[in-house]
Amino acid sequence: MKIAASELILNKDGSIYHLNILPQDLATTIITVGDPDRVSNVTKYFDTIEVSKSKREFKTETGTYKGKRITVISTGIGTDNIDIVFNELDALVNIDLNTRTIKKQHTSLDIIRIGTSGTIQDTIPVDSFLISERAIGFDSLMHFYKSEHVLQQEVATAFVNQTNWSNQKSIPYVVSYDETLGEKFMSSRVVKGFTATNVGFYGPQSRVLRLPIADEQLNDKLANFSFNNQRITNLEMETAGIYGMAKLLGHRAVSMNAIIANRALGQFSEKPTQLVDELIQYTLDKIVS
Repeated sequence: MKIAASELILNKDGSIYHLNILPQDLATTIITVGDPDRVSNVTKYFDTIEVSKSKREFKTETGTYKGKRITVISTGIGTDNIDIVFNELDALVNIDLNTRTIKKQHTSLDIIRIGTSGTIQDTIPVDSFLISERAIGFDSLMHFYKSEHVLQQEVATAFVNQTNWSNQKSIPYVVSYDETLGEKFMSSRVVKGFTATNVGFYGPQSRVLRLPIADEQLNDKLANFSFNNQRITNLEMETAGIYGMAKLLGHRAVSMNAIIANRALGQFSEKPTQLVDELIQYTLDKIVS
């Protein structure tokens, strides 16, 4: 069935609407970053750059690193942007944009997030690398899709019960990384984690400036939650959406986090830029290893 122009929106040059790229611009291994300026922080290590395009907060560069073709794309902040980026990345490889029909042969992408995060456990030091084995989303993105088959409902239910989660908030959902892809990035340098994906940076992560928050114990509840002896380790704003969308669309995803803050101890990294650069180099080398 042909997909209507109102649903699959293309630019005049045939590129996908928001990302502004063509199918040939995209590698099957993709690194996502939040900040558009961080794209060049990754691609500065490339041997070649063949594509450099941008629109709004979405900047894309494709090139080669040690002979491996890789695309780096900025998503901006939040799972609302993840919904846009992942649907459009998938459309580029699994929909024929000329005929507006779904291709018979599915193409799977490997998608690696490189981002910053803060831990809520005093046992995880600032300047660590953390890989998200699973993530819990406090946004509602997955509930707009038929997603029950990729969600870990038992974990989500336990979280709601243990934290006395308010029914005025979105129902949390839990989803895991791709284990096979994740194994590529493991080493003694990396902490395994259970990541909480928040809908904001201030109140939703219990930061107080001028506005009082509804639940002053929220971060303590998150830190104390346990399921099969696994605790929530860190807070950020994209991973659960990345894992959910990847699984629904048939792609592999993993989230790599540079721990720049320890909320439990009130600490912030003295070298956040250097730490992110170290994580970029670590991730690139693991991709080609």
